Order: sequence, then C-alpha cells, then structure tokens
Amino acid sequence: MDFSIPRHVEAIAHRVRQFVDDEVLPVETELLRTNTDLNADILQELRAKARAAKLWAPTMPKAWGGMGLNIQEIVPVFEAAGRSMLGPLAIHCAAPDEGNMHLLHNWADEAQTERYLVPLANGDTFSAFSMTEPPPGAGSDPRMIQTRADRDGGDWVINGHKWLTTNGEIADFFIIMAVTDPAVHPYQGCTQFLAPRETPGIKILRDVPVMGTKDFGGHVEILYEDVRLPDSAILGEAGQGFMLAQSRLGPARLTHCMRWTGIAQRALEIATDYAAEREAFGGALTSHQSIQWMLADSEMELKMGRLLIQEAAWLLAQGEQARVETSIAKVQVSEIVSRVLDRCVQICGGRGISRDLPLSGWYEKARAFRIYDGASEVHRMVVARDVIKRYGAENQG
Repeated sequence: MDFSIPRHVEAIAHRVRQFVDDEVLPVETELLRTNTDLNADILQELRAKARAAKLWAPTMPKAWGGMGLNIQEIVPVFEAAGRSMLGPLAIHCAAPDEGNMHLLHNWADEAQTERYLVPLANGDTFSAFSMTEPPPGAGSDPRMIQTRADRDGGDWVINGHKWLTTNGEIADFFIIMAVTDPAVHPYQGCTQFLAPRETPGIKILRDVPVMGTKDFGGHVEILYEDVRLPDSAILGEAGQGFMLAQSRLGPARLTHCMRWTGIAQRALEIATDYAAEREAFGGALTSHQSIQWMLADSEMELKMGRLLIQEAAWLLAQGEQARVETSIAKVQVSEIVSRVLDRCVQICGGRGISRDLPLSGWYEKARAFRIYDGASEVHRMVVARDVIKRYGAENQG
C-alpha cells in the first residue's frame, strides 16, 4: 500500500486549506457571532469564489468543471475542506450531494445524467437520498424498509413514510428507496427511483429538529402518497436498490470520515493555541501534564484515523468493496472525533462550552456521526462477522 500523496494533490489540498482560511472562516465567524444560519445567498457567494479559484466539485469530471480526483486523492482535499462545516458546501463536496453525484455518475443513464447529474454537479440544484424511515421502518436495519412501489399499468406508484432525509428542505429531486418485489429478499426486492420535487404526492411534513445548530437543507420527514413515476425514473434496474445503495454508502462513509477529521484537526489547533496562551496554576496550560496528555492522545488518535481512511480508500481504488475496512474506519474515526472534540472543549473550559468558539457546536453535531451512515454497533457487527468467518472456521478445523 502506498499512502504517499502526489504532489499535485498536495498542492490542491493546500489551496483548499487556504481558501477555507481566507474565504470560509470569516463567514463562519460572522454567522457564529450573530447566531445566524447559513442561507442560499451566502452559500452562492462562497461557491462563486470557489469556482473562480478552480476549487470546485473535487470528485466530478474536469469536463463538467470538476477536479477529477479519485477516492484516494480526495482524502487530504476533503479533510482540508472539512476544517469548517461550510467548507465542503463551498467547494461542492458536502453530503448528501457528493454521495448522490457519485451514485448518479456510476448508474444514471444518459437521459438521467442530463436531467439530474449535470445540473447537480454544476451546483444549480440540490438533491436528497430518501431511505431512512421512522419505526417500524428501516433505520439501522435497512432490510426493514416499508415504503412500497407497486405496478399500475406502465407506471410505479410509491407509498411510504421517510424521515431524516438530509437536504429535504431544498432538494430539487429525491432518490427514493422502495420495495418493488416483496416476495423476495429485500436485497433483491428494492429499487431506487428519481423523483423531481414537484411530483404530485411528495409531501414534506416538517424539518426534524436535531442536535446542534440547524443544518443547511434540513433533515425532513416526508410522506409519499400515490407518487406516480414511469419506468424511466428507475436508477439502474429494478431490484438493484441495495446494490446501488452499497455502492453509494461505502465511499460516503469514508468521505464523512475525511471531513470530520478536518473538524477534529482544527479543534485540536484551537485548543492547543488556547492552552499555550492561557495561564493557570503557575504557568501556561501547555506546561501541565494533564493537558499535554490530552493533546498527545488527540494527535495520536487522529493519525490512526487517517491511516484507516487511507487503507480503505486505497482498497476501493483497487476495485475492492472494502466493506470491513470502511466499517472499521467509520467506527474508529467517528469515535475518535468525539473524543478529540470532548478533550478540546475540556481544555478550553468556559470558552469551550460557549459559542465564542465553534467547538461546542461541533461537539453537538459530532454525536450524530456515530449513528448516520450506519451506527457504530452495526459496523461492529460487520467486523465481528468477518472475524468469526475467518478465525472461527480455523478453530473448528
């Protein structure tokens, strides 16, 4: 495995970090100071600057104005963008649009590419991936999906209840996962459909309130009531829904890890700078072993997390599914990020829990990272099954 970063990628990551520092952080600071949510006008101003700097859509082809980077090359670039929650949105590598672009790029037909992917890659539209359901529907176990798509003449009619559909407040189209053949296992009986927002029967009930400050685009609850779609709305083929979902979610888990590593790294820098300047008990906080160990543990854990991300990205680049490796990375990085942020808040004390610094907001938001795109317990099940398969068989022999 070669985890060395090519020079041209190092240069891009450096430019992204400079862009975030120079253009994004002042906006972040002002929003924090005024307790204001990001709006579309502010985002479009940042995106215009990103385009002008040729830092746009890292994963999309250069022919579409993107940067054409592969899964390995985006690792340091996404981390650099992730130093602010606004960074990925500004350069167009934020969830869920980044994952949806990846999905469409791999599976959309020519007509779907022109209608959905090209405007999305250009930043003219937003998208949402609608799979998670409230109980008793699909959550951590996606096989429990309740939403149905039934044949009616030459069309499909979708009925179901979804929630926590990220970007749902602003999405121009939805990618809907639904059961199309209940007689077979869900892995073979589900299908993904592309549905424009204005399709009759799509009813946005509310934006579900979540921990931390409000996310741009929200996480909505939706009713699909007799949503009629033609065969041409199917992404891939009927029955391929789970296979397509896995092709999206595997890399998406890693990109979450990359972006959150950027947040944790910046948090460590903020805490270290604070500890170097703050004096108590006879010296700077950095002179006290208790603080030194928190800084050291954070640095070591971030380094371990990066190596796990790089390993999984390398395997994906070789054409491997890397399910176990992405699960390991998702569990470890999500928990590392939580621990690092917790230490940084602790080091900064009163300032850490205030909104004068972004740490408390990140701390709240990071809690969800251990749940979305597969809860830590689910990924541990994946790893455990692999361990039992490999070592249990050996012991029996």
